[in-house]
Parts: sequence; structure tokens; C-alpha cells
Amino acid sequence: MTTPRNADDRIALLQGTLDLLILKTLVLGPCHGQGVARSIQRQSEEVFFVDHGSLYLALQRLEDKKWISARWGVSENNRKARFYSLTAKGREQLVEKTSEWERLTRAMGLILGGSTQPSGEEA
Repeated sequence: MTTPRNADDRIALLQGTLDLLILKTLVLGPCHGQGVARSIQRQSEEVFFVDHGSLYLALQRLEDKKWISARWGVSENNRKARFYSLTAKGREQLVEKTSEWERLTRAMGLILGGSTQPSGEEA
């Protein structure tokens, strides 16, 4: 994922981030790959830009894990496309992974938002 403002500025994300974003996007209903990428970009207020190589590898990985399923259909611009849907197993993973991310971001917030004094020193 990169920021569209400057493609040279890469945002390093923890493993599994793209998977979680895809699962969350598919909660809204079936979507083709390009639609998933646009949704992530739009919902992140243009912070995340998902390149196609990363996206399609992630979609294949999620399909292999049975977290999503795919079927062929026709896109809004009348092109043949694979539409991805969240499976029951994928919904379970979404709940689990969301909980993990909430714990992680809370812990990061505690550390980043805490005192700037080194531990062991008093004011």
C-alpha cells in the first residue's frame, strides 16, 4: 500500500493488515477486486492505495483459506470480473482480527500518548 500523494512514501503495515481491510470491505457485500481497492482508498480518506499485485495476491490467499469465495460476473462497466464474497469463516476471522487490532491500537495509543519522560525518572 502506498499513499497516492507521493508513491515513494511507503507506509509499512503489519502483516495481515490488507487481509483485514479486504474482509471489512466485503462485509458490505460482494465486490470485484478493483472495487475493493477503490473502497479501501475511499474509506481511508485517500491514505491507502492498494496496488493490484498486492491486492490480487491477498484475494487469492483469502480464497485459499476459505475466508472469501469468488464467482465470475459482469462489472458496472460491462467487463467480466471475479466478485468476492465473505464466507462464514471469513466473518469469524474478521471479528477475531478486528479485536486483535483494537488491542494493538489501544496499546500503541497508551505508549504514544503517555508521558515523554523515560521510565524510572520522576518529574
